[in-house]
Amino acid sequence: MGAAGVIGAVFGSLAALFVLIIIGAVMLKSASRSETSTPVAIPTYDASDDPNPYSTPFPTSSDTRDPTPTEKPTTQRPSEQPTDTNVDPPAQVRVNTSLKNNTMYRAGALPRLNCRAGNASIFSHSQLKSLILKTGRCMDQGWRPILEKQGIEFSPPNYAIAAKRGRGACGDYPSPGNIVPYYCPRNNTIYASTSAMARGNGNSRGYGQIISWHGGIISMMAHEYGHHVQNITGLMDSWWRQTLDSSSQSGKLALSRRLELQATCFAGMWMRSVAASYPVNTSNRSRLFFFYSQVGDHPGYPRDHGTPVNNNRWFRQGWERSQSYQCNTWMAPSSTVS
Repeated sequence: MGAAGVIGAVFGSLAALFVLIIIGAVMLKSASRSETSTPVAIPTYDASDDPNPYSTPFPTSSDTRDPTPTEKPTTQRPSEQPTDTNVDPPAQVRVNTSLKNNTMYRAGALPRLNCRAGNASIFSHSQLKSLILKTGRCMDQGWRPILEKQGIEFSPPNYAIAAKRGRGACGDYPSPGNIVPYYCPRNNTIYASTSAMARGNGNSRGYGQIISWHGGIISMMAHEYGHHVQNITGLMDSWWRQTLDSSSQSGKLALSRRLELQATCFAGMWMRSVAASYPVNTSNRSRLFFFYSQVGDHPGYPRDHGTPVNNNRWFRQGWERSQSYQCNTWMAPSSTVS
């Protein structure tokens, strides 16, 4: 082989190597991109990590300041003691209300529930409202036993479901140009507009424009129910105290994202608990996963709910891991709650 042949062979080998490097880089980038929505590994609940693991008897709060309507929690008040002097009051259960080591992380999985949705149309106010109230009772049946087993006092939320719009204790629903329902801890009520969720409001597209199957909206109601769980377990009070203590807007937003993504994880847990009876078949499960890749913070809006990638991640976390401690966003890496 002449000199020209040797040089050609060398350059040919280098070119082939370069192509392989490019292909490898593309494959690695693709794998990395698909990995961004996979579940997060959360440590097993361990109260020993908390230097002061137990709060005063639950529920409690030392902060009497009210948040604004968009900053959700309010003060919780201790339950009244029995007035009958002939009956000994029940022993007070000391419950951890902290964010990272809350007692509710001991609760485990939700029970598998028989909760059939039927064929309700999200574009019918009466049908969708009926389905929201029915599945709300199923959420009670799921969360009540596992929380009460941990000594957490349970009470169900209230509902205010309007055909178009209304005014609740924490503000208008929906707010101008918005579609989302909201949970108000002042009166433990979930507020929602069926038309806004299904058809949109102003420039905001409705959930029904992303997924017409009612499971999308019901999973969002399970998210709002997740805020109620945060409220009655003390998570919301603890979040609010940290928000007040935070000196920066970026810090407050980071705390808000962890709160919201935790509620999304709780929604994934509940949808998994009713998958067999609702039912959520393989096709609709994929639709739910896609739905949660479309909702969240978008450019130009406050970064208070998490990116669509992380909303997808935490819904799948609740669905696939299906344990309450796996929804501990307060122990998750910051990249997963951005």
